[in-house]
Amino acid sequence: MPTLDWIRETLPQEDLISLLTHADIFVCPSIYEPLGIVNLEAMACETAVVATAVGGIPELVLDGMTGVLVEHSSVDEEFEESLRMSMLKVMRDSNLAESFGKNGRIRAIAEFGWDKVVAQTINVYRSI
Repeated sequence: MPTLDWIRETLPQEDLISLLTHADIFVCPSIYEPLGIVNLEAMACETAVVATAVGGIPELVLDGMTGVLVEHSSVDEEFEESLRMSMLKVMRDSNLAESFGKNGRIRAIAEFGWDKVVAQTINVYRSI
């Protein structure tokens, strides 16, 4: 039977990496998230992501490729049901979860690795 670990505090990086790497899925049910770096951390650890399609999360998580994006609803029951169904979809299909994890890691490294961030920062400075 799957277990659920709700992380409420900041963990040492080593512990966070271990948890994310061994997780079947990472769930981020945010109602507001400017960027959602926690999703990127999970993707870098090759973990499938189920997250709310709010704020900057859709810039990181590609629905159907690196995870599942759930539309936020102001009706709690609708949101909870959509989130539940998305989680079950990924948990019931280990091939899908594995594919999301692998694609997520590739995306995290290719699009958000430090070499990419540094190059983009230098380009911004040069442009001004």
